[in-house]
Amino acid sequence: MGALDIVVPVREGPVNEQLRYALRSWSANLPHGRVWLVGGRPSWAVGVEHIPTRQDGTKYRNTTRAVEAACLHPEVSDPFLLCNDDFFVLRRQEDMPVFHRGPVAQVEAYYATRGNGKYLRGLRQTRDLLVELGHPDPVSYELHVPLPVHKRGMLAALEAGRDVPVLHKRTMYGNLARIGGERMADVKVLHRAPRYDTSSGFLSTMPDSFTHGAVGAFLRRTFGKPSPYERGRR
Repeated sequence: MGALDIVVPVREGPVNEQLRYALRSWSANLPHGRVWLVGGRPSWAVGVEHIPTRQDGTKYRNTTRAVEAACLHPEVSDPFLLCNDDFFVLRRQEDMPVFHRGPVAQVEAYYATRGNGKYLRGLRQTRDLLVELGHPDPVSYELHVPLPVHKRGMLAALEAGRDVPVLHKRTMYGNLARIGGERMADVKVLHRAPRYDTSSGFLSTMPDSFTHGAVGAFLRRTFGKPSPYERGRR
């Protein structure tokens, strides 16, 4: 099997600097076939494939629609690597491992302390559905790192969770397809503070932490060289 394609759900809009630097990190450290932007495509992005999708739902519905579109597209590799536009790979990954976040029950307890409304409800509804489907102690795959995805398994997961408004689709897929994997802590950096953990080889940011935080400055230094995916490279 050749290198897997990268699939990235992308919101519409001309500017997406997190995506620019994510592409730079994948170009340097994540061997891949083609890059598929699904949904929007910034005007500066070149050398990528594009699958337009409707962007008239919630961000959760939009990304679910994007993943489904990628799974149904005959030219997207099977399997593929599912990424977000704010996933950064810091070290070379010849074969992307499968990672999970541990038991959903523990992840639920973390988000319950933050009062995370829609997301937490979606977590609980996804968990309850998995329990109904014979997975009494499901594992969370809602990490901000690339995830290898087989199309048939993901389409089955999306169909099973079609009535869940905020479906945790990685978790639904990972448990139904029994993909296993190695446990890791999430790498999302929510703050501007000077300390962040790079030991896993992965990072992810929020728009504010990328634009104004120390982690964003680190990523811009680390990936200062333009990738082949940028028009008018700078």
